[in-house]
Amino acid sequence: SCKKSYPHLTSKTAFVSTNSITQGEQVSILWTPLFAKGAKLHFAHQTFKWNNEAKGNAAVHCVIIGFALSEATTQRLYEYLDISGEPHEIDVPSLNAYLVNGKNVLVYNRQKPLCDVPEIHFGNMPLDGGYLLMTSEEKEELVKAEPQAEKYIKPLLDAQDFLNGGTRYCLWLVGVSPTDLRKMPKVLERVELVRKWRLASVAPSTQKFAATPALFRDKRLPKNYIVVPKVSSERRRFIPMAYLDDSTIVNDLLFILPNTELYHFGVLNSSLHMAWMRRIAGRLKSDYRYSKDLVYNNFPFPQSPTEKQTQAVEKAAQSVLDARLLYPTSSLADLYDPNTMPPELVKAHTALDKAVDACYGKTTFESEAKRMEFLFELYDTYTKGFLAEEKPKRKKKAA
Repeated sequence: SCKKSYPHLTSKTAFVSTNSITQGEQVSILWTPLFAKGAKLHFAHQTFKWNNEAKGNAAVHCVIIGFALSEATTQRLYEYLDISGEPHEIDVPSLNAYLVNGKNVLVYNRQKPLCDVPEIHFGNMPLDGGYLLMTSEEKEELVKAEPQAEKYIKPLLDAQDFLNGGTRYCLWLVGVSPTDLRKMPKVLERVELVRKWRLASVAPSTQKFAATPALFRDKRLPKNYIVVPKVSSERRRFIPMAYLDDSTIVNDLLFILPNTELYHFGVLNSSLHMAWMRRIAGRLKSDYRYSKDLVYNNFPFPQSPTEKQTQAVEKAAQSVLDARLLYPTSSLADLYDPNTMPPELVKAHTALDKAVDACYGKTTFESEAKRMEFLFELYDTYTKGFLAEEKPKRKKKAA
């Protein structure tokens, strides 16, 4: 029922839920119909840890949300600096469905970027039954038997390998001639196994790829690209991202961003983008689950940075990359662990934040909550009026 139909209703209600309803796609799915029926948020407890009394003392991350069909005199937000601690109560002018003080907008999946930035893509799904993939030992054995196969073998990374430094290998047979393939019977044997595996699938979408058994389902290999892992630990302040080139294949547990400038790398590695990701992304258990349609495609990039501001971001982004190079034996997981992050890298990210903030006309933000207030306001602006029809454009460099 709604207030229009039942204007006498003044009841208020609240519910306790897992915090999944304030993350990812669930937010718009839940609150779009509730807001349409006239629901108004009155108060909310941000994520806190609830421990039950069952054996094993399982912990659940919860939220509490209070709402009614009437406007609240004041809206209250209970913030938890420590999810196991006590909340801090504040009155807020606008409480939204993501449980932050900010414009009450909902973020929906978007197929193309909101702003004038490069498109993001999934990595490469093998869809091969494992027959095009190899361990280091299997690679060495194949090359020993068929040396001509070596030029068709490339390192293959998934999210775990990317973050922790492991490496597997794969047969990347894009462009191989039928004659060369027939000269490699052991490779051809693997290809035949892929064909049979795909044909045996009950999914017609898999069966159709049996026509090209030598190839991954996806064949994206830009010359240079930014890599973003789909899942990253919630302990990290930043999702580790890096540049790779066409000597390495990444699978579909990673996103790839081709045709980028160092400027884009800088903005994506800023605290502003990370604040947006933490609030908009879904979770896998409690880890961040980055999304191309929800997080990246909706992120409000700076609209019109000056050439000087762009150069400052590029310089700071390069400093982040340079700081990583000071520790060549450390994995990205080590570099971005909050207990082991090197001081040089911390300093570089602080400088990068300052440069990116300046592109938005800001000198600093008091907190992540203030960053989200600003970003929701900007998102609301970008998705209304002429900006909803014309993507916000960034000034291009002179050729």
